[in-house]
Amino acid sequence: MATRTASGGRRLPRGSAVFTTFPDLLFIFEFAFGGLVWILILLTQVPVPLVQGWVLFVSVSCFIVTTLLLFLYIVGAHKNWNFWITLDTAYHCLAALFYFSASALETLVTIGLQDDIHKHYSENISAVVFSIIVTLLYMVHAVFSLIRCKVSYRNREHS
Repeated sequence: MATRTASGGRRLPRGSAVFTTFPDLLFIFEFAFGGLVWILILLTQVPVPLVQGWVLFVSVSCFIVTTLLLFLYIVGAHKNWNFWITLDTAYHCLAALFYFSASALETLVTIGLQDDIHKHYSENISAVVFSIIVTLLYMVHAVFSLIRCKVSYRNREHS
């Protein structure tokens, strides 16, 4: 039986289907752009350690957890248990919220550095842009995971 998409079914993908189903395809972009965020923050040499420490924590943590979830989905460790659908939904909602706060803080830091002559200003701008992109990716993934979770619970009630 083929794995269905988030809007049409309740199954999580496994194997190569992770790379062809939506919203699970977003794992790849969350992984790539999330990695760019923390690399760019490190390139700025962290001029505001307290605030950018949070941004680094969020980006590295989400990068690691996204990598782990992607790997677990590829090997099929979830076995289509409903718990995994709920876990996926909770993770992406929490990641979207954390990345939103990190993006807002990084934006404030970058605006503050605008007045100073700071040689890493362009890296901060790039980090802001990529963190906003990653925030949007996690938000879209969270919305479609919520839809998948709702469909899963509705199908469970009717079974």
